[in-house]
Amino acid sequence: MRSRRLRVGAVAAAVAALTLSACSSASENGSTGASAGQTAAAGDSFPVTIEHALGSTTISAKPERVATVNWANQEVPLSLGIVPVGMARADFGDDNGDGVLPWVTAKLEELNAETPVLFDETDGIDFEAVADTRPDVILAPYSGLTQEDYTTLSDIAPVVAYPESAWATPWRESITLSSKALGRSADGEKVISDIEQQISAVTAKYPQLKGKSTMFMTHFDTTDLSQVGFYTTHDTRALFFEDLGLTTPGSIAAASASTDKFSLQQSTEQIDAFNDVDIVVGYGDEEVGRTLAADPLLSKMRAVANGSVVMLSGASPSGTAANPTPMSVSWVLDEYAGKLAAAADKVK
Repeated sequence: MRSRRLRVGAVAAAVAALTLSACSSASENGSTGASAGQTAAAGDSFPVTIEHALGSTTISAKPERVATVNWANQEVPLSLGIVPVGMARADFGDDNGDGVLPWVTAKLEELNAETPVLFDETDGIDFEAVADTRPDVILAPYSGLTQEDYTTLSDIAPVVAYPESAWATPWRESITLSSKALGRSADGEKVISDIEQQISAVTAKYPQLKGKSTMFMTHFDTTDLSQVGFYTTHDTRALFFEDLGLTTPGSIAAASASTDKFSLQQSTEQIDAFNDVDIVVGYGDEEVGRTLAADPLLSKMRAVANGSVVMLSGASPSGTAANPTPMSVSWVLDEYAGKLAAAADKVK
């Protein structure tokens, strides 16, 4: 079995062996070239330096071969018409088992590009596979990179990590950081503006969302409901509620104020702490929802008692809707907002 960690020296050796070919055009690797669909605009000047939580990264020249690791980071370059040479295999919401979410597949087809190399991150980042793609830059602004991960990846190519905390980079900042690293800041701002317009158009259809306090529970273990997990205000799922006109319950805000963690747990014996919650969102199917409603403690939550609960299946692409990414928003936003609106209609 592949080791979860590859020694820095081994990666360096692999990169050195590839040095002569590192500057080759992406077209040599089929249609997964970084320039596919790219505009001819000059863009930003280089070198560019990006500060982040794990260090400072200087990119000396405009990248031609772009690799991404961890969840959804491929979506920014793809939104800019740049096809990565390698990206993480989808491990959540992949309904057909091909490792690529449908909006990514659609974009690749639009760009007439083949699927990039897919990095299997089941046991952590596959550093060898990343090195084999010979990237000029590695994008991971929305990620859980450790300092060790960052050091090892940096021996392959310059790495853009998260700005503050792991798995907590808002979608706008992810776009800003990656587009800056690619020399396409202005185009990145246009991507943000387009998404904001889509969100405004959809939320205008559902005025009942405005002001409803909403919490997002983490995955449920229906065999043990003695505790309930929830995402804090540091998590992008909770932050996205604000984009939709929803609000943060005081209970969640208070619990989040004393931590930088993206999720916490609460004993269900103290479930009345969440009586200020109008809508509950969580991962699961209808059976999970029925289990919550039948539980003697969880059923006492006002939102659960009202039936103001939205369950999202992790087995389908729609389950990723709650965690906004540059390309998933337009694909699933209307469905997600509609489910939230139906829950809002039941608030008492």
